[in-house]
Amino acid sequence: MSRVAALAAMIRDSRGMAHKADIAPVMRALGLNSGGGVPVGDDAAAIPDGDGHLLLAIEGFVEDFITADPWFAGYCGVMVNVSDILAMGGRPLAVVDALWADGEGSASPMLAGMREAARRYGVPIVGGHSNLKAKGGQLAVAILGRADHVITSFDAQPGDALLMAVDMNGRFRDPFPWWDASTGAGDEHLRALLSVMPDLASQRRLTAAKDISMAGPIGTAIMLAEASKVGLEIDLDAAPRPVGVAWERWLSAFPSFGFVMTAPPDNAPAIIARFKNTGVACARIGTATAAAQIRLRMDGQEVIVWSADAPLTGCHASMEKTHA
Repeated sequence: MSRVAALAAMIRDSRGMAHKADIAPVMRALGLNSGGGVPVGDDAAAIPDGDGHLLLAIEGFVEDFITADPWFAGYCGVMVNVSDILAMGGRPLAVVDALWADGEGSASPMLAGMREAARRYGVPIVGGHSNLKAKGGQLAVAILGRADHVITSFDAQPGDALLMAVDMNGRFRDPFPWWDASTGAGDEHLRALLSVMPDLASQRRLTAAKDISMAGPIGTAIMLAEASKVGLEIDLDAAPRPVGVAWERWLSAFPSFGFVMTAPPDNAPAIIARFKNTGVACARIGTATAAAQIRLRMDGQEVIVWSADAPLTGCHASMEKTHA
């Protein structure tokens, strides 16, 4: 098996992709679909409010993460929700939390992490729910944001450039796949990051975007392709990657600030420059196509990593959407 084929198999079999596949039965059980109006299943729900959209998102955390690193779980409760709002071209307004713990001592690290992230990103915690008489730790955090111009996952077009942006100034929090480029960064840097995606949205630079999630950069690109009903040709050799980090680990990493995006090719240089101005690596890593396949290239070899016709999350804008 070639190296790129082995990486493709690893992506398909990853825990992050398995979690994303769990979205489809929930969509069916709730009777949700993405036809008509604002599509369901993006990084945040977009609710029209007259001259823009309110954005509403929520994140929950698995028990092993909370047990092993409760402070960072709390910190991530704010951080990853902020990224969900940014991915839609929005600005975060406020968060609320729902927390269960076995006593105040168990809750304290999670609460401290949330409080620190809220301070550093300048996004207030305005309420929530707490239960300190539970048998173990559980955490979910929701966020409200607003966008004047929404970027969705559903509007990529064949011929668009595929870009990846990620803050590589970080480290892994072993043994987990969390790439932490936030806790060691300065407050000024973190606040500067908050304007990049809204700026690109207001300038109409992007056609689609997604926050890089637990599915990793390629898995997240697959989700974008499914939502937009496009194929992708991805050049792995062009993807930003920290020096010394193996592909096997990087392709399953959950970065604290990272996005996959599509845009008209002529817009790519300005997008790359905008991220670079805030110290974030960004590169064109491929092209959207009208074909059904997501193809991954590396070292002159190519493999189909997924088919855009195959269901993953079950989220897409229209069952009838086709491209000429």
